[in-house]
Amino acid sequence: MEGGELAGRTALVTGASRGIGKATVLRLTEAGARVWALARSGDALAALEREATQEAARDPRAESGSVESMICDVRDDAAVWLALDDLVERVGAPPDIVVNSAGVFGIARLPEETVNAFDAHLAVNLRAPFLVLRALLPGMLERGSGIVVNIGSVAGRKAFPGNAAYSASKFGLRGLHEVLVEELSGTGVRATLVEPSATDTKLWDRLDPDEDPDLPSRHEMLEAAQVADAVHFAVTRPPGVLVPKLRLERG
Repeated sequence: MEGGELAGRTALVTGASRGIGKATVLRLTEAGARVWALARSGDALAALEREATQEAARDPRAESGSVESMICDVRDDAAVWLALDDLVERVGAPPDIVVNSAGVFGIARLPEETVNAFDAHLAVNLRAPFLVLRALLPGMLERGSGIVVNIGSVAGRKAFPGNAAYSASKFGLRGLHEVLVEELSGTGVRATLVEPSATDTKLWDRLDPDEDPDLPSRHEMLEAAQVADAVHFAVTRPPGVLVPKLRLERG
């Protein structure tokens, strides 16, 4: 696969240690971007850096980028502000690409859902993207360029039983994104909401969907790499080409 489309570009990916976030880091790095990978686990981020280096070594002719770790819990306001301030100071500007991919997911019917779980869904899936945008968007607007990709979900536009907390957060993210698109009109900064159907990541492990007839089986799900390809598509469109939403389903 050809790379280099994003050579010289900088990117931030949250939730970078696993699933869609990890796949996105690897895809953007393959395309030549210098990627800051943000997640809670230092060990997982170190493993991601090694994997990206190994992938680059397989094809020395490719214009692969690089990965730098940022250990941060997106539920911690102060940690997010400090991490992103440090990123802007080191780069000298906000990143060209911002991918809000950090997420939590659980299934519980509304009468059994806990307040803590509900709050966790809102904190990670909705509030964290707001924190990231609040920190980085002013600089992107001042520069007049950049692209934000928010990772939504089919559950952000369609109701499923047991998804009260998750859907509340993802419907909220969809609303936040739609306001963002309106406010970015004519600024040179763009935004895309990627809405995948069920995607096979470790978030499903404890739910064992293959043994639950009410859930999609894993072979029916999208792969994280397919969602990462959609992110790559969005961020490689020419300036002035807007892709407000990308809806992904398994064919």
